[in-house]
Amino acid sequence: MSSPHPSAALASLVTEAGRTFDKSVTTANLPVFRASSVFFETLEDAYREGAGATAGVHHATSYATAGTPTTFALMDALAEIEGHGHACRAALMPSGLAAIAAALLAVVKSGDHVLMPDSVYGPGRTFANGLMARMGVRTTFYAPGLPADAVAALIEPTTRVLYLESPGSYTFEIQDVPALCAMARARGLVTMIDNAWASPMFSRPFDWGVDMSMLPLTKYWSGHADVLMGAVVAREALWPALHTSVRQLGLCVGGDDAFLILRGLRTANVRMLRHQQSALEVAGWLARRPEVAAVLHPALPSHPQHDLWKRDFQGSSGLFSFELRRDALGADEAVVARKLAALSQGRRFFRIGYSWGGYESLIVPARLTGLRTVAPWTGGPLVRLHIGLEEPADLIGDLEAGLAAMLAAH
Repeated sequence: MSSPHPSAALASLVTEAGRTFDKSVTTANLPVFRASSVFFETLEDAYREGAGATAGVHHATSYATAGTPTTFALMDALAEIEGHGHACRAALMPSGLAAIAAALLAVVKSGDHVLMPDSVYGPGRTFANGLMARMGVRTTFYAPGLPADAVAALIEPTTRVLYLESPGSYTFEIQDVPALCAMARARGLVTMIDNAWASPMFSRPFDWGVDMSMLPLTKYWSGHADVLMGAVVAREALWPALHTSVRQLGLCVGGDDAFLILRGLRTANVRMLRHQQSALEVAGWLARRPEVAAVLHPALPSHPQHDLWKRDFQGSSGLFSFELRRDALGADEAVVARKLAALSQGRRFFRIGYSWGGYESLIVPARLTGLRTVAPWTGGPLVRLHIGLEEPADLIGDLEAGLAAMLAAH
């Protein structure tokens, strides 16, 4: 076959050959754009697109850090699904924690004050007490069960953000988010929520009145335990500040990872329904076990805020905790540690791990030391489960064997 560039030297040919394709092909999934450089026909085009990307104009790009067709497609999907009828825009980051950081840094400055629930995701607490504190931003942690009027009493003249997380990490408290958002809006605060647990199918945070929603796309949006990514979805009024934060921090993602999130998203509905059904079956079994003091699952009628969950959520995910009875473990801390290890290890289907939201089931004892300062956990040892897509009977068999091993350990 003759070369399309017959006069080109080999060094030039290897940079040019195969870069064009003259036939349009329609496929089920969008193609993946892998890029760092973005080309323009004219200088005027380059200047215009560059200025647009800096200003946050929709789909404007000058470097691939501002976006490619693949990442723009994911941004649009997130804004539409998470925004659910509200005028929103989405930005992508390399992790869920990066999304939390970008959202907070978009709206706070030195001297500001933030309200954050005591049940917040641990790395979010670390960021507030670390980098934000060094910037001169103070954070007050509040008990996650406080009603809106009690949280309002904590607002100071410099309070800028009311941070929310519902359910809370490990202990799964449900906040009255609509009431808290209404209170915050009346006082000029920005509200943002870590919407990890129920997304992408079972919550509508912008219907609740939230201004910004942080999404760990690593979890259910991907669903396959093989990609790291986060996102912030914000109302249009906050988009310029969010876009500036993301661009100045240099936060961006590659086309391959964006494609994986888009691919996972296509099966999110059926996966989430299976996670929900299986988790409720396992939670119900645990609730009947004599070694278990309580199951912390918002969709169970026994949960203290079950009525709030039922009012605000469209379903439940695969993540919950259960509390073990102290008299099943003993008083000696070393013995308790060995019993918890026996419960967690050596099972066939459950794996020990933290990054939940994939197809696999996980088990990990909760370590809340240092994670609660206002409303410390006073119950028995907690164990967090993520119920994956395995057969529930197999998972129950694993847990039954684990509980037997726990009781036998000494």
